Amino acid sequence: MAKGTPHHEFRVGDVLRVSCPPAEARVAEVSRFDASVEWPWAEIDPQSQVRWNGRRAFVMSSDSPDWTMSLFKTDPEPWNLQVGDSCLVGIPETLVRIIDIGRYDPPQDVGRLPRPHTMLVVVPADYSDEALSEHDGDTIDLESAAPVTVELVSRS
Repeated sequence: MAKGTPHHEFRVGDVLRVSCPPAEARVAEVSRFDASVEWPWAEIDPQSQVRWNGRRAFVMSSDSPDWTMSLFKTDPEPWNLQVGDSCLVGIPETLVRIIDIGRYDPPQDVGRLPRPHTMLVVVPADYSDEALSEHDGDTIDLESAAPVTVELVSRS
């Protein structure tokens, strides 16, 4: 997954180039708050204590921090989707900065397979530290079934 840098070597402060080629997904539900798509990667973990429904929700507002921070994007955007539509889901190439790292042994029970051992919490690379709150950022699951590419760009 991570080109050139084993994921155990990532550190808080590292700047990464992240991308994931788009995959087709079907829109399962739309509300005034979000559009949920059937996730094209991973599968429901039948042994999980968490009941994941196999979907990922995307917020309906381009002004929302949830849209700004989300690595994965839909094409077309969620606010242009209807139930039953087909869309693409992927990560356009982007630069992010690691603000936290979660390591789990045993792997974390998140409701889907594979269960993650390492999760990077990231924000856009140019995002100010002063602007950070505890809820900011998105996660990169280094054991994800999604074909995410992570490349170390710089280390502070």
